[in-house]
Amino acid sequence: MEDFPGRNRGAKRQRDAVLAINGNINGIDLAVLEALAKESAVEALDPRTLKKLVLAFERRLKDNIAARLKYPNQPERFADSEIELHEELQKLKGLASAPELYPELVALNTVPSILNLLSHDNTDIAIDVVQLLQDLTDEDTVDENDEAARVLVDALVENNVLELLVQNLLRLSDSDPDEMAAVHGTLATVENLIEVKPAVAELVCEKTKLLKWLMSKIKVKEFDGNKQYASEILAILLQNSEANQKRLGQMNGVDVLLQAVAMYKSKDPKSPDEAEMLENLFNCLCGLLMPLENRDKFLKAEGVELMIIIMKQKKCAYGSAIRALDFAMTKYAPACERFVDVLGLKTAFSAFMGKVPVNKNEKKERYHEELEERIVSLIASLFGGIMRGSRRERLLSKFVENECEKIDRLMELYMRYSNRVKAETDRIDQLDLDDLEMDEEEIYIRKLEAGLYTLQLIAVILGHLWCSEHPQMRGRIELLLKQQKLTKKDVKDILQEYHDNIGDMEGAEEKERSQAKIQKFISAFD
Repeated sequence: MEDFPGRNRGAKRQRDAVLAINGNINGIDLAVLEALAKESAVEALDPRTLKKLVLAFERRLKDNIAARLKYPNQPERFADSEIELHEELQKLKGLASAPELYPELVALNTVPSILNLLSHDNTDIAIDVVQLLQDLTDEDTVDENDEAARVLVDALVENNVLELLVQNLLRLSDSDPDEMAAVHGTLATVENLIEVKPAVAELVCEKTKLLKWLMSKIKVKEFDGNKQYASEILAILLQNSEANQKRLGQMNGVDVLLQAVAMYKSKDPKSPDEAEMLENLFNCLCGLLMPLENRDKFLKAEGVELMIIIMKQKKCAYGSAIRALDFAMTKYAPACERFVDVLGLKTAFSAFMGKVPVNKNEKKERYHEELEERIVSLIASLFGGIMRGSRRERLLSKFVENECEKIDRLMELYMRYSNRVKAETDRIDQLDLDDLEMDEEEIYIRKLEAGLYTLQLIAVILGHLWCSEHPQMRGRIELLLKQQKLTKKDVKDILQEYHDNIGDMEGAEEKERSQAKIQKFISAFD
C-alpha cells in the first residue's frame, strides 16, 4: 500500500533528500542541506541526548498543564506553551532513527506522559502523538530491532495505548484533512503494534470499541482511503482469531459485510485501491465464516443467494464470491442444501467447465488456476454436505448430462494437477535433502503447494461418483483412466496419501470420521 498523505516517515524523507542532493549538487537549495543536517543531528542519538530530549519534553508538558489550569478560559494565554509542546513532540520523532534506545525511553518512564496526551483537549497535540507512535513503531524502524521494539510495545500496551488511541479515534473527523491523516495514522499504529505483538489483535477488540468503529467505516457508501484501510485492519483482526471472528459475528458483522459487498454485485470498483478494498471485505467475510455459528448467520442473511447473484453478474467480485461460498459450505450441510435449493448448481458447474469472466487486473493464468481450485473445493464440499435424497441425485446428474462432459473435465483437471505434483516430486527427489534439512512434513507441504490438495479433492469427487454405482459414470471414469494409461490404483494411491495425512485439529473423533469416509472410497475402487 502507498503511504497515506500526511504519513510521517523521517527515514524516507531523508533518503529522498539525499537522492535530490546527489541528483543535482550544483543547483541544490541550501535550505534542503540545512534541513538534512538538522535531521542527521537528531538521528545521532545516544542515552545522554535522549535524556535531554525527555527532560525538555517533560518541562514543556508541565508548563502546558500549568498554563491550562491557570487560564482555562483564555486560550491565548496557553497557546505558546502548546506550540512549544508540539515542537518537543516533533523532536522526539528523531528517536525512530535509534530504536535501540527504546528500552532507555521506557526506563525513563516517559511512555505514560506521551500517551496521556492522546486525551489532550487540543486534538492537534493528540495528532502529534499519533504521528510519533506511528513513526516509533513503523515496520522499517523496528525491523532489525525486535527486542527493543517489544520492550516499547509492551510498555505502550501496559499503559493503555490501545484504549487511548481508540478513544482519540472516535473524536476525529473525516471532514478535516489533518484528522483524516490521523485516522490513517491510528490504524497504521495498531497494525504496527500487532506486527510486533500479535496478541494485540485480540486485546484491541476486547478492550476498545475499534471493531464497532471499523464497522461504521465499512457501512459508509462513499469510498476513500480510510475506508480501504479500515477494511484491511479488520481483515488482519479476523485472520487468525476465533475470538474476534465470534465477537464480530455477535455484532451483526455478517450482515454488515454482506451489505458492503452487495454494492459491487453489478458494478466493478472504479480504481485499484477500491478493488483492493473489495478484496479486503471478502477476506473479512471469509474469516468471519470460520466459526459454524457465523455460517448460520450467513445462511439466514441470504448470503448464499447473494454470492450466486454476484457470480451470475460476472463482475470483478466473481472469484471472491466463489471463495466465500467455499468457506460457507465446507463441512456445513445447511449451506450446501440451500445452494442446491436456490439453483446454484448451474452457476457452479458453468464455472467448473471454465466459463468464467476474464479479470483484467490479474495475471490471467493464475486467476483461472485459483478459480479452478476454489470451484473444485466447492463441489467437493457439496458432495460432503449432501449425502442422500433428491438434492444428491441432482448433484450426481450433473456428471451424466451432455455425455458425461463434467467427468471429462474432472479427468482433465486430474491429469493437469497430477502432472504438476509429479514434476514437483521429481524436483524434490533430485535435491540433497540432508543439506536442505527437509523432513517428510516439509516435503508434503511442498507437494500441497504444487497442487496436491486440489488433486486430492478431485480424487474425492471421483470417489463419490464411483460409490454412486452409476454404470454410465463408472464406465466413463474407467475409459478415461485407460486412455491416460492409468488405473483405479492411481486414484487409490492419492486417496491413501490424503487419508494418512488428515490432521486432528478438529479433534480425534472428526479425524476418525474423515478417515472413514476416505477409506470407503479406497475400498470401493478395489
